[in-house]
Amino acid sequence: MTTPTSVLTTLSDLSGTYVLDPAHTRIGFVARHAMVTKVRGQFNEFEGSGVVDASDFTKSTVTVTIQAASIDTRNEQRDAHLRSNDFLAMEEYPLITFTSTGIEQTGPTSVELTGDLTVRGVTNTVTIPFEFEGAATDPFGNLRVGFEGSVVINRKDYGVTWNVALETGGVLVSDKVTLEFEVSAIKTA
Repeated sequence: MTTPTSVLTTLSDLSGTYVLDPAHTRIGFVARHAMVTKVRGQFNEFEGSGVVDASDFTKSTVTVTIQAASIDTRNEQRDAHLRSNDFLAMEEYPLITFTSTGIEQTGPTSVELTGDLTVRGVTNTVTIPFEFEGAATDPFGNLRVGFEGSVVINRKDYGVTWNVALETGGVLVSDKVTLEFEVSAIKTA
C-alpha cells in the first residue's frame, strides 16, 4: 500500500528527484552589525536540485548555485558594498555554490547535509542540519517537500576579511554569519 502524497510524514517516503522552487524558498543570512544589532538578508536568484534515495541517504545528492549579485538586505548602499571586493567580489566570483558530499539521516525527520560551500573562489566543507517540515500535493498536482536548516560559518574562512574597528570596542561586522535555509522543493521524477 502506498502512502498518499498529501500525508507524507517521514523521510523514508521521499525518494525521487527534486528542484528548488525559488518563489517559495529562502536562502538567507544573519550577521551582527556594530556589535548591537543583526542585519538579515537573502539571495533572490538561485537554482538547486537534489536526488533523494530514502533507502540509503548516502546515495543522495544536492547542488545549489546562487547568483552573488542577487544579495538583498533591503538597503541599496549596503548591498552595493556587499557585492564589492570588500565582501563577495561578485564581478570576479559571480556564483556561490554548494555541492553535497554526504547526507546522513540523524532522526525520523532530520538529516545532516555535508558538502563543499564555495564563496569568492574559496571552498570549505560545511555540515548543515535540516529538519523535514512536511510534504503535500499543491493545487497543480506537484508534490512539494519542505526543509529548514541553518549553520554558522566564519566569513574569514572564505577570504571575506573587511571590517572597521569601533571606538567603543569591537568591529562593525561580525566574523560569524548564520546561513538560513527555508526550502520548498518540487518532485520532478
